[in-house]
Amino acid sequence: MKRYGLNNVVELPGRTRPRAEDAPGTRRARRIIAVGGGKGGIGKSLVSANLGIALARAGHRVTLVDADLGGANLHTCLGISQPQGTLSDVLTHGTRIESLAMPTGIENLTLVSGAMDALDAANPRAQARARLVEQLQTLDADYLVLDLGAGTSVHTIDFFLLADHGLLVLLPEPTSVENAYRFLKAALFRRLQHTAQTLGVAHLAEAALGSQGSAMRTPAEVVKAVAESQPEAAAQLERSLREFRVKLVVNQVRSAADQSVGRAVVSAWKKFFGLDMDYLGAIAYDDAAWKTVRRRRPLLLDAAESAAASNLVTVAEALAALDRPRSAGR
Repeated sequence: MKRYGLNNVVELPGRTRPRAEDAPGTRRARRIIAVGGGKGGIGKSLVSANLGIALARAGHRVTLVDADLGGANLHTCLGISQPQGTLSDVLTHGTRIESLAMPTGIENLTLVSGAMDALDAANPRAQARARLVEQLQTLDADYLVLDLGAGTSVHTIDFFLLADHGLLVLLPEPTSVENAYRFLKAALFRRLQHTAQTLGVAHLAEAALGSQGSAMRTPAEVVKAVAESQPEAAAQLERSLREFRVKLVVNQVRSAADQSVGRAVVSAWKKFFGLDMDYLGAIAYDDAAWKTVRRRRPLLLDAAESAAASNLVTVAEALAALDRPRSAGR
């Protein structure tokens, strides 16, 4: 598995540090949702666009951000012409991200388009990446939905870890499931390394993880090794890892066997990593989905009665339900 050195860590809103919303006089998106999956062509942009529409229709102020810095196309899914201002301007010219938010024609929904022109935008330097992460956190919205690119690049993993809800999309196919696990492992261990650095036990975590050629330790083994000399730090490290609770959506489901893939992935993640994952549901394979993509129109606008559209609304409702205050005594 690809590993990231601790000297390459960008400050993230990890649960061991105060978040931007905790600081007096600052604003922050109430909830950040990052849609990832590791593999291209699994429907991340379709899910992101329609998830944003569903949340906006429910009365939430939503900003969609195309965080695929190497192949931005979220604007196409929304039927919008290529925007003039993109994340390239943030990365290369220091433009404030809030000035790039453009109307989509849908009430409560704006879009920040991804970088498309700058040759180095797909692999931004650490300073530019940190600036982008900081600005994303200060966008004023009820929901900020990040549509991530494929792969496990540093900035893609950082965007996923930035979120309150990391939404993992996969297809019920072996290659997609394999890539999803690879993506999640990269995110989990980057979170582990970042938290260990924040707690001042990075050297212990690195020693527990072993050399580059050795077998990768589990999070529990790393926590146990840290606890031998730093029990309080180990407790905080374990808490941070348990808060890494991914939300799963299986796309293009055709059969009962496909339906079972989601539960199998949740079970395997718990078995091998000892962590919980929330299965939000499946999206049916539906001809309406690819037809609306070809028409460059959102599924929820052009085929609102389709099975896939109904499934996407259900996923949006499940996400929103996670953020509702629990009643007293529950």
